Amino acid sequence: MENDLKVSYPKELAFTLKMQDTEFINEMRKLTVVKLYEIGKISSSLAAKVLNLNRVDFIELINKYQVSFFYHSSEDDLLNDMQNA
Repeated sequence: MENDLKVSYPKELAFTLKMQDTEFINEMRKLTVVKLYEIGKISSSLAAKVLNLNRVDFIELINKYQVSFFYHSSEDDLLNDMQNA
């Protein structure tokens, strides 16, 4: 089951980034999930699943945003990710 989230933003934002509306929405979705991963709120496996990516593609995506794959808030998170790889 999926939930929808509605976020209002000024049209100039997408225009400033030189993105069409659909492209901008997809970028914001990626950024949100990457940030949740970066701050340790979700695992890499969940992040990849949410974005419909495999784990390798997710690792490549976070590299694009200069987020380290090796940052984990705890040893348990790292072990969990390794077991789910």
